[in-house]
Amino acid sequence: MRQQERLAGADFLRATACLLVLAHHLTLRLDMRRIPDELAPTAHILRFGNFGVAIFFVLSGFLLAHPFWRALDAGSAMPSLRHYAIRRAARIAPGFWFAATIGFALSLTLLALPLTRELALRYVSGLLFVSQWHWRTLFPVEADGPLWSIPFEVTSYVLLPICFLLLFRLPILRRRPWLARFAWLCVITTVLLAHVLILTLLPIDDIGRGWQYGLQGGAKEWMPRYNPIGFFAVFALGALAAGIEVMLPTRRSSWFDVASLLAIAVAGYRLVISPGGSAEAYGWLEIPYGFPVFPLAVATALVSLSHSQHLGRLLDNAPVRYIAKISFGIYIWQEIILILIQRLDSGSFGVSSENVVTGWLQSCGLAAALILLVASFSYFLLEKPAIDFGNRLTSRQPIRATPFKV
Repeated sequence: MRQQERLAGADFLRATACLLVLAHHLTLRLDMRRIPDELAPTAHILRFGNFGVAIFFVLSGFLLAHPFWRALDAGSAMPSLRHYAIRRAARIAPGFWFAATIGFALSLTLLALPLTRELALRYVSGLLFVSQWHWRTLFPVEADGPLWSIPFEVTSYVLLPICFLLLFRLPILRRRPWLARFAWLCVITTVLLAHVLILTLLPIDDIGRGWQYGLQGGAKEWMPRYNPIGFFAVFALGALAAGIEVMLPTRRSSWFDVASLLAIAVAGYRLVISPGGSAEAYGWLEIPYGFPVFPLAVATALVSLSHSQHLGRLLDNAPVRYIAKISFGIYIWQEIILILIQRLDSGSFGVSSENVVTGWLQSCGLAAALILLVASFSYFLLEKPAIDFGNRLTSRQPIRATPFKV
């Protein structure tokens, strides 16, 4: 319980991330040409709900790095990689595989796509979590685009212990917290240099490039700026935040409440000023989602909220905790449900409504209710049994702010 209290605020940021991504995909279905001028600024801001992906990466790095930092600072052995791998696989694989399979089936039936070697290759590469390495396979299935980020995150799951293994092999870093954090900064610097090399050495041609050519055209538009190494830099910032957090005294302070509010305000401001730029809000070194300002603000909020006197626990209220619990299901099932609604009712999301905003809001309400319902079933019938099974295979319970990982 003490560790959960120290990491207050993680549920709030997890819930915020999944709701931002949902808002992004809902807004993509709003006809911007027909909305009133006074609502246009809000609608354009909502389209940048894709920033939620960056929150997920920072949060994952933050939570998963904690046991590594504690062991390193204590001079202990590196945490069990077997336990780490089992828990990650149990949390991610069953839900992802099931959603990908349903999405693949809907691609062949509802979307009436022919079964080609290309389509099968994308699906299989997704199941193997290697779809992130090429634009042809970046989107594993046509009917569930958001699944692209899961293999990206799996790459970060693999790289995190590899990087810590290097730190554990250097005796000088043990029991020297500040030196170890400096070493992690060197890791981040190396990752950013690798990202720059990818941008320089692996350009992609313009043939069939762009979202007008479908998901694969969109993947060519994203890559090489979207690459697993660049996203690991975002993940690694969360890991660095965890390293700072474990060094802080456990005593809570109202100063951390103030710091949390400032960090959340900075993150919100970076999101709000994004309209007018690229849809992916490329930042420094062309890493998406306002890098590094936005992920640094999220990382600062995580550290501050976990030590805040009131705000962290206030934000982690019961509804927020439930949304966080089923957030993985919300993420992996939302696009399938949205596509089903559109296919079953061609006039949905305001398409056939005289008032486009009213029609869109009605469809959004239906979609949100269905997504929450399906995500709940997904968690209790599929994800939680797999998590429990993974925990039974390991000798100790994982330490984290919330027992649910997206």
